[in-house]
Amino acid sequence: MSPQFVKPYVKTNKNDMTDAEAICEAVSRPNMRFVPIKNVEQQAILSVHRARQGLVKFRTAQANQIRGLLAEFGIVIPQGIRSIGKRMPEILEDAENSLPGTMRHLLERLNEHFKELSRKVEELEQLVHGARPISRTQRKRVVSGWRATRSMTWMVLSSKTSTLSTMILSGSSMMRQLARSE
Repeated sequence: MSPQFVKPYVKTNKNDMTDAEAICEAVSRPNMRFVPIKNVEQQAILSVHRARQGLVKFRTAQANQIRGLLAEFGIVIPQGIRSIGKRMPEILEDAENSLPGTMRHLLERLNEHFKELSRKVEELEQLVHGARPISRTQRKRVVSGWRATRSMTWMVLSSKTSTLSTMILSGSSMMRQLARSE
């Protein structure tokens, strides 16, 4: 269940007891919407997306670093990833641009790293576009014996003992457990 759907049921200040009470109140509502549980394949694809996003961030930082270092020597490259890829070979081979040897060597290393990041981003894009959705029979095998879509873990504060306990509730047994705890 999304936290935004529980928030209207929090009565006072935020603490464990009021949060648990709000969760119990929200889950007892008949029209409450629950977050669907992702299967293993969906989680894997989301992980690939997150890894790709991190690599894109690193690649952009690398491009900005190259652009900034070149700007210190009066060489301006337009913004954009493609402009770095197009202009760097020209800049590195141009002997008239007054870049010192150490700077030229550094730029070669940074450009190699930039190309490697670009290659890894392309590989992950191919992996995402080549991924196929999981079939229903495979999905049933993953979930069989485990009622993942209906089972929920709730933290419920027992009013008699004042201890925080974890209960695993599923379907209609959840309502019985809530009635007993009151």
